[in-house]
Amino acid sequence: MHIFQEGSLADQLYLIKKGTVQISKETESGKELAIRICGEHNLIGETTVFCCSTFHTTTAKAIMNTELYAISRNLFENYLHHEPTIMTDYLKWLQIEHIKDQSRLRDLVLHGKKGALYSTLIRLANTYGEFQSPNEVTIRLALTNTELANLCATSREMINRMLSELRKQHVLSTEKSYITIHNLSFLKREIECENCPLAVCRID
Repeated sequence: MHIFQEGSLADQLYLIKKGTVQISKETESGKELAIRICGEHNLIGETTVFCCSTFHTTTAKAIMNTELYAISRNLFENYLHHEPTIMTDYLKWLQIEHIKDQSRLRDLVLHGKKGALYSTLIRLANTYGEFQSPNEVTIRLALTNTELANLCATSREMINRMLSELRKQHVLSTEKSYITIHNLSFLKREIECENCPLAVCRID
């Protein structure tokens, strides 16, 4: 179900206690771009804090059973105003989010759709991965090819072709919407990975 939708009144922020929430933007034609997939301890709905806009600029949808803490935006702003230490921590977190966005944009601009898919797989592995070795990891988040396409700003058909090619090269395998990457270093080489800190190279 939706937690909030783009254009709705932004009078609360949410902290994810458990579960998974997808943050996305939608066009009038119905095309969806998934921006983040957030797990526990992630803050969502924060884009209007100290902002003149009082409406959500994105849509948040729970994609599995999820529990949230909610706090009034005004109360949160007042709290930050009176707690400089917490304000500093909040600004540091916002800066990391900004660097994440820059990194994703770099991969898309420099390497196109392939870069978007490869970097998304790497970020999913760092966020939801269960590593069998430094080079092999199973992503413990079930994603359809359509959901993966939404994360990469491309079509499901394009994702199907690229995943099929990666399976032929034994770079990855799929089973019941779960992806296992067998050659993580291959993906990193293809997009000239800069080995960003794990705090940055994430999908949440």
